[in-house]
Amino acid sequence: MASFALLASIPICGAHPGMADTFAEVRRAAAKEARADSKQLIGDLKTLADSKLTAIGKDIKAILLDQKDARSSVIDTSIPAGNVDSAACKADLCCVWKWISYEMTAKFNGTSGRCTKLARGAVRLGFHDAAVWSTSTSYGGADGSILLTDEFSRSDNNGLDAISNQMKTWYTKYKPYGVSMADLIQMGANIATVVCPLGPRIRSFVGRKDNAKAGPTGLLPAETDSADAIIKLFAAKTIDAHDLVALVGAHTTSQQHFVNTSRDGDPQDTTPGIWDVAFYPQTQKNPPPRVLKFRSDIKLSQDSRTVGEWNEFSGSNGQDHWNEDYAKAYTRLSLLGVNNINDLKECTKVLPAARNSFVSEDQKVLDMWLQGQFNQLNDMVDNAIMLTGLT
Repeated sequence: MASFALLASIPICGAHPGMADTFAEVRRAAAKEARADSKQLIGDLKTLADSKLTAIGKDIKAILLDQKDARSSVIDTSIPAGNVDSAACKADLCCVWKWISYEMTAKFNGTSGRCTKLARGAVRLGFHDAAVWSTSTSYGGADGSILLTDEFSRSDNNGLDAISNQMKTWYTKYKPYGVSMADLIQMGANIATVVCPLGPRIRSFVGRKDNAKAGPTGLLPAETDSADAIIKLFAAKTIDAHDLVALVGAHTTSQQHFVNTSRDGDPQDTTPGIWDVAFYPQTQKNPPPRVLKFRSDIKLSQDSRTVGEWNEFSGSNGQDHWNEDYAKAYTRLSLLGVNNINDLKECTKVLPAARNSFVSEDQKVLDMWLQGQFNQLNDMVDNAIMLTGLT
C-alpha cells in the first residue's frame, strides 16, 4: 500500500505526455486498495472461518472484499434437460432457473433492442427488497418480503405494480419447484440488467430464504435527500460512497413516473433502456429538455465524497469501470440480510449473453422525443418499442 500511496502523491504537472493516464491508473489502484481494506463481510461470512467456506462462499467473500470480479461469461446454451416438472430437470438445480430465464428475457427485451419497463422495474424491485436492511436491524434484506407482506404498499414502492404482478405470477408458477420469492426477485434483477444493452452479466446465486415479516421502515432513500443523508444511509448497509455511486447509475435506464407526475415518463438521461454511462455526465450538465434529473443524484454528483468516482464513470473507460463496480456493489446489495451465504448455489449459466455494443436504430425519432416532441410516444419508449418509421 505504501508504494501505491507514494506514487499516487506525485504531481503530474510537467510530466511526459501520456504520464497523466499512467498516474491516473496508479491513483485508481491506490484508492481501490484502500477501499478493499475497509470492506465489511456480511451474513454468515462474518463469523465463518475460511476452512469452513464452500467454493461459492469463498468466491462471494472475495467479491465482497473487492478481490474478485463479480461478472461472469459462463453460459449454458444447451436446451434444458427437460420440462420443468420432469425428473431430468429436477435433477439439475439450475434447470428451473433456465426456464425462468427464458420467460424473463422475453418480457425484458423490447422490439427496439432496449430493455422494457418491466426490466427496469425488476432492477428497482431487487433494490427495494434488499435495501430494507441495515447493520442495526435484525431482519429485512433480500428475503422476498416486499411481495410476501404488506411491505409493497409503502409509498417507496410506487410504480412497481406491473413488475410486482408479473413476479407474483412467476412465483405461483415456479414455487412448487423450490423457487423462493427472494431468489426470484434477485435473479430477475440480474437478468434484467444483462438484457439491457451494455449491462454487466453478474454472477447469480440462489438459496435465499423467504420471510413473511415486512422489512423495517425508513431504510430507502428519497429523491429529496441530501448527499450526506444518502451516504450515511448506505454506509449503514455496509455500502460505501464509491459503491453507492455505482448503484445509482442504474438510473441510466429509467423513466420516472412519480417524482414529478406532470412529466410522467421522462427519462433520467438520453438513453432510457440502455445500460450506458450517459447518466453520469448528463446529471452534471444540461441534457435535452425531456431529461429529468433527480435532485438526490445532482447532490451526489457534486459531493466531495462521491464526485471523484462520478467523474471516473464519466470518463473514456467509464463503461467497463462502471460495469465492474456495479456488479460487485449489486452482489453485496443482493445478499444483505442473507445469513446462509455459504450455502448458496450458483446459476449464472442461465443468464442470457451480455450485449457489449448497441446502436438504437430509431435514434433519430428518439432524439426528437428527447427534445420535447411527440408526447404520444412516451409509453412506446417506456416499453422499448421500435420507433422507426413513425415520422
